[in-house]
Amino acid sequence: MTNQELQDWVERISLASFGVPFRHKASFNSRLKTTGGRYFMRTHDIEINPHQLEAFGPEEVEKIIKHELCHYHLHLAGRGYQHKDADFKMLLRQVDGSRYCQSLPGNSGRRTLPYRYKLVCTQCEMEYLRKRKVDPKRYRCGRCSGSLKMGVI
Repeated sequence: MTNQELQDWVERISLASFGVPFRHKASFNSRLKTTGGRYFMRTHDIEINPHQLEAFGPEEVEKIIKHELCHYHLHLAGRGYQHKDADFKMLLRQVDGSRYCQSLPGNSGRRTLPYRYKLVCTQCEMEYLRKRKVDPKRYRCGRCSGSLKMGVI
């Protein structure tokens, strides 16, 4: 599917589900990894993750488009357009949009660092595992208030 076909699709969904035309730009962004789409408040443009279309089909992407159009129309109307707002939740339910997109296969989301550092108390030998390096002089043991020494796992 091309960006122009996506643009036409978004315009059709906007008219059919919201009764208001979509007058800005909709495009695919293949760099999106953990999100189905996004709405830009400054430009009022919408980007859609093309991997969602490949993995889950047009029905799922239509729900993502409706989600982004809820942000779009509520923001332009000056109403609550954030996920936490009652206006957003109510409109999303009315148009049958998705609250969350499905996780892409093989994408576990954000990468987490393994524990690489160990702080050891010099008095009680309590161990604290850390993912990032810290200055042990700035911290004390939570059990006995002893000084800590840095080690690498």
